[in-house]
Amino acid sequence: MSQKEVQFKGYALTDPAKWNDLKVIDFKPKNFGPEDVEIAITHCGVCGSDVHTLTQGWGESKLPLVVGHEIVGTVTRVGDKVIEFKLGDRAGVGAQRGSCLECRECKDGYENYCPKGIDTYNAEYPDGVVAQGGYSTAIRANERFVFPIPDEIESRHAASMMCAGLTVYSPLKTHGAGPGKKVGIMGIGGLGHYAVLWAKAMGAEVFAFTHDESKVEDIKKMGADHVVNTGKQDFAKDYTRTLDILLSTRDVFGDSTPLGDYLSMLYVHGRFVTVGLPDADDPLPSIHAFDLVPSGCLLGGSKIGSKKECLEMLELARAKGIKPWIEERPMQDVGKALQDLKDNNVRYRFVMRQDIH
Repeated sequence: MSQKEVQFKGYALTDPAKWNDLKVIDFKPKNFGPEDVEIAITHCGVCGSDVHTLTQGWGESKLPLVVGHEIVGTVTRVGDKVIEFKLGDRAGVGAQRGSCLECRECKDGYENYCPKGIDTYNAEYPDGVVAQGGYSTAIRANERFVFPIPDEIESRHAASMMCAGLTVYSPLKTHGAGPGKKVGIMGIGGLGHYAVLWAKAMGAEVFAFTHDESKVEDIKKMGADHVVNTGKQDFAKDYTRTLDILLSTRDVFGDSTPLGDYLSMLYVHGRFVTVGLPDADDPLPSIHAFDLVPSGCLLGGSKIGSKKECLEMLELARAKGIKPWIEERPMQDVGKALQDLKDNNVRYRFVMRQDIH
């Protein structure tokens, strides 16, 4: 069942030497299957993953490549086996568009950890079609990775929830953020600002860690109970063994990040969870067993989120009227937005509006 045929065009990387000079191209979409949903894109958020991919920080891209994985739009076609969506519905797609649906992870509701998961862009389907992302007119994805947008949430607000929002909601939920818990957030950018919003809405006491004094008042307005300047010497000492969860959204570490100091702030069996993924040549700073053993703290990671978690997150946003702090721009300005994001010149997420006709 479909409406008028959608044209698949997008702002694509064609020359890695000009990483943010994107050109409009036509591209071949995923071959449509019985469990697929096709969406005409109205909005797409700009994620740090887009910068890492376009600059080749995570390895070579498949060219030409359209990035973008914070997608919201209108359903234009549904496969014969689709049960959740109908034409005209608003729907979103995040950083994953497919998986095997047969492995232990998929059957246990951890499809975001499927070893054969298909990323929303720069991935390849078994038939050889390259997955293209959301700086484009339309996308096709398996129904499991398409999320219904509640009527109360505007599309421009929902877009960045698809990756940034879900990527931090998942570990907060998994590790028990809620009343009586103390949650720390490292890095208050696109992901970090969502982590503050969600953790506060979930009832936790929120500690925000930033080196940027210009963000302090914003962070307080987002709901943080404590804002800690990490540029100050011995910033961690006043918070020794305080935090139950410390969520790192940072996607740049370098050698100077005092990871041991951050771990010292964790209470017994507290969890340090990283969701940020730096470039391949930027590993986590070194730590010693003495950073872990005295408090029994745990070090781990988290990868995007499941459909179940995304639906919970959207319900939390709907029920509590949570809105992200975004800057909206026309999609033709995505090159400038990417550069501004790379330069950390955004408060706190760019969302691009569709302008390809």
